[in-house]
Amino acid sequence: MKKLLVILAAAMGLCFAPIYLVAQKPAAQAASRVSTYAPAERIPNLDALKAELKQYHDCTCKCGCYAKDLDHQADRAIAFLRTRAANHSSQEKLALVLDIDETTLSNYEEMEKAGFAYDSAVFNSWVESAKAPAIPGTLRIYKEAQRLGVSVFFITGRPETERKATEQNLRAQGFENWQQLFLRSAAQSSGAVEEFKARARAAVVAEGYKIVLNVGDQWSDDMGKPQAEFFVKYPDPYYFIP
Repeated sequence: MKKLLVILAAAMGLCFAPIYLVAQKPAAQAASRVSTYAPAERIPNLDALKAELKQYHDCTCKCGCYAKDLDHQADRAIAFLRTRAANHSSQEKLALVLDIDETTLSNYEEMEKAGFAYDSAVFNSWVESAKAPAIPGTLRIYKEAQRLGVSVFFITGRPETERKATEQNLRAQGFENWQQLFLRSAAQSSGAVEEFKARARAAVVAEGYKIVLNVGDQWSDDMGKPQAEFFVKYPDPYYFIP
């Protein structure tokens, strides 16, 4: 009797083993299919990037704080300006060069309304409104330059036709008594911004000034010759000008 039970048990084991294996294999394959994804894109979604830009500006994300980063760079500029002004000869005429858009004045209000897309007609209308607020750190740099006797030159890619609105906006935000404001003429509008700004700096040097500090939001703000002794770049994740 015992022998018969052993034989039956062995037979049952042989019968059930295949059933167990067949039942488990599809489940394992299904689990594999659920947990594996084929990548669909290489860069983040545009709307997600725009949301992050807003969070960076509002200092509500782990990506950083725009205002804090601007102030940090402004502090670096002021520290250099003080050191350089304290160590210059009486024959030197020291100059500070400032860009305007996203360096001296902020266009964030217009950019956000436009969804961070550029429309020249809309942007030019915003410029003509002369409502752009000052970037606080740059106003601190400007006032320190005046206290130290350093002449200030604005060099901007804005067209000459916007001179009146630009001057009005600057003065309304506390920037007064600058040495000169360079804007692009109609003949210069088709050339690279880098070339225009380099020529403008050359004109400053030709007047006998030593450009000790240049502050801008684009690398092209200090490319070409002559260059400043020290260039401070502000963060600008909103647009790029080569």
